[in-house]
Amino acid sequence: MEQRKLGSTGPNVSALGLGCMGMSEVYGPADRGESIATIHAALDAGITLLDTGDFYAMGHNEMLVREALKEVPREKVQISVKYGALRGPAGDFIGMDTRPAATKNFLAYSLQRLGTDYLDVYRPARLDPSIPIEETIGGLADLVKAGYIRHIGLSEVGSDTIRRAHAVHPIADLQIEYSLIERGIERDILKTCRELGIGITAYGVLARGLISGHWSKDSGKTGRDYRLMTPRFQGTNLDANLALVEQLRAIATEIGVTPAQVAIAWVAAQGQEYGQAIVPLVGARTRTRLSEALGATKVTLTQAHLAALAKAFPRDVAAGTRYAAEQMAHLDSEKPATT
Repeated sequence: MEQRKLGSTGPNVSALGLGCMGMSEVYGPADRGESIATIHAALDAGITLLDTGDFYAMGHNEMLVREALKEVPREKVQISVKYGALRGPAGDFIGMDTRPAATKNFLAYSLQRLGTDYLDVYRPARLDPSIPIEETIGGLADLVKAGYIRHIGLSEVGSDTIRRAHAVHPIADLQIEYSLIERGIERDILKTCRELGIGITAYGVLARGLISGHWSKDSGKTGRDYRLMTPRFQGTNLDANLALVEQLRAIATEIGVTPAQVAIAWVAAQGQEYGQAIVPLVGARTRTRLSEALGATKVTLTQAHLAALAKAFPRDVAAGTRYAAEQMAHLDSEKPATT
């Protein structure tokens, strides 16, 4: 698999990354054995970037990744971890804490659960409104100097925060949602990251499965699937968004691939258009879905294909917001830049 450099200071990683969250929670039941087999298949296919978070099922996901990697030489994989989200015993999210002391504590637990003595990329999951970003990055910079983390990343923050953070220590990459139907990053964040030499790891490239071509009005009804509580998967919003998927399906059929493969290839292609590395994170939970996602690396979208996609998916085309209102309010990336 081709490699991409995350920004001017980040590591070289595979052109696709594997997001592991869904193997532990959020999207309904997952099979542990199949999850581990999927991670192994990803590594065999050349994927080297694995993304997790210490709050994914309260540490379960990190321990799952550790089990999958126990026979894998540490230098063969890059582990990216998000931290700082606080959760209660019922699984509810109860805030953020990215103070330097808390950062050290979270990192110590992640290193133990993952069975490693360093992380390749470590990033706050969201902006902590109770502390200046400069203090958070300063604490992370100390951990870089100590050798516990190799690179500092950010997640879901806007241009102003990116600039302030980067002034304290070089930022390797920004992790943010980006897909055919979620293009808020194009307002100013992409330009800011390109200017500062910061790479992009894009999650939600299939809009949590909504534009994969596999979702229907009957999907997600078994088990606890978080998607059913989000605006884009509800009522008339879902009807409108699934109609968009049919347009994507028509374009994919013309190319001879699947809707998911076109959607992933489109995100990757934006890296060339904007002149910076964009690495799609695919959230495959099974080897079947992983195989489909890997096929996206073989898809070449012509200018005609890109034009057809642009016509079918103009900015802000999605019906409904990507999160419920309460969660949207915590997204620094949704705030307009002031500089």
